[in-house]
Amino acid sequence: MDAPSRDERYMIRALDLAAEGIGRVEPNPAVGAVVVRDDQIVGEGFHGRFGGPHAETIALAQAGPLARGAELFVSLEPCCHHGKTPPCTGAILASGVRRVVAAMTDPFPEVAGRGLRMLKEAGVETMVGVLEERARRLNAAYLKRLRTGRPLVIAKWAMTLDGRVADASGDSRWISSEASRRLVHQIRRLCDAVVVGAGTVQKDEPLLTVRHVEPLPERGQPLRVVLDGRLVIDPSREPVRSAREVRVIVYTTAEALAERREKADALRAAGCELVAVPKGPGGVSLAAAIEDMGRRGMSRILVEGGPRLFGSLFSERLADRVMIFISPRILGSAAAPGPVGQGRPGGPVLGPDGRTLVDALQLEDLTVQSVGPDVLIEGRLGEF
Repeated sequence: MDAPSRDERYMIRALDLAAEGIGRVEPNPAVGAVVVRDDQIVGEGFHGRFGGPHAETIALAQAGPLARGAELFVSLEPCCHHGKTPPCTGAILASGVRRVVAAMTDPFPEVAGRGLRMLKEAGVETMVGVLEERARRLNAAYLKRLRTGRPLVIAKWAMTLDGRVADASGDSRWISSEASRRLVHQIRRLCDAVVVGAGTVQKDEPLLTVRHVEPLPERGQPLRVVLDGRLVIDPSREPVRSAREVRVIVYTTAEALAERREKADALRAAGCELVAVPKGPGGVSLAAAIEDMGRRGMSRILVEGGPRLFGSLFSERLADRVMIFISPRILGSAAAPGPVGQGRPGGPVLGPDGRTLVDALQLEDLTVQSVGPDVLIEGRLGEF
């Protein structure tokens, strides 16, 4: 691999700074900025909270008079409109910066190239496209919501080396190591919601909260989402039991609400919000539920469901990314379930049943890392 160019070196720092804002700034993009004078960083900053100061203004304020005649490296095109804060282009022009390098243009309609164009017309040298692909991956949740209105969907599961997510009895505690579980909680705290199916709730009674690490103060606990097309979950068990402390939304169908009014009333009395969406192959329409989460302002959701939920998720091509924790154990049981299910006995077949190797879902941007004794494989399934 070639050594990074000068511009790339400073942009790497801007992108690393931007990553500090993930989970804190949504639905805004995560942005980092670096001010460079005579090949020395004299100011840097990142957008750290929704409604807070932008990365460029923080970096320029830190640089002070040294910004005049300096270069500004920023992971996203500077804004040029009034939102919760004044436009960054004004602060950049006032600072006397001579050159602005952006990783990518901001597709937000009120910016979309106008910020860089305003700077160029004012005599500032501009460049865009340095490490653009990395910048896009960093802000995938922002870009997806802007394009589609939907949140970024991350599918996460743990399995043995022979591809089993539980033993034949359904017991899955604990396939992954404590180190892996801690990492999952770090991911949870960056997400707007943790999503499971009714089967997982009935079998495991999961809390679905952030516990091994502290929740982000700007965000608190993620919303807990249960997909339950038949309203079978028990109001006396978790996560419903603690719905007054941490919000729970149950996506179900209008038919289930009409047929099981007492159960619906009990779930509401426990503190759950019940939302009717159209039916889907797995009980409820996953696409409709995800659309609704997008309308509620969610940017990133973590799906931790069981085989049936993952079957629907992959069949409908709704997952953007996967996180697969592989334990160095072989269960050796033909009756034990794999991560993608085939529906309940007598019910509809779910998942990519019959799909050949030719049209199998293909992971891109694959990364592999050790997490304690486990191996974590991550990848992207589509554009985002």
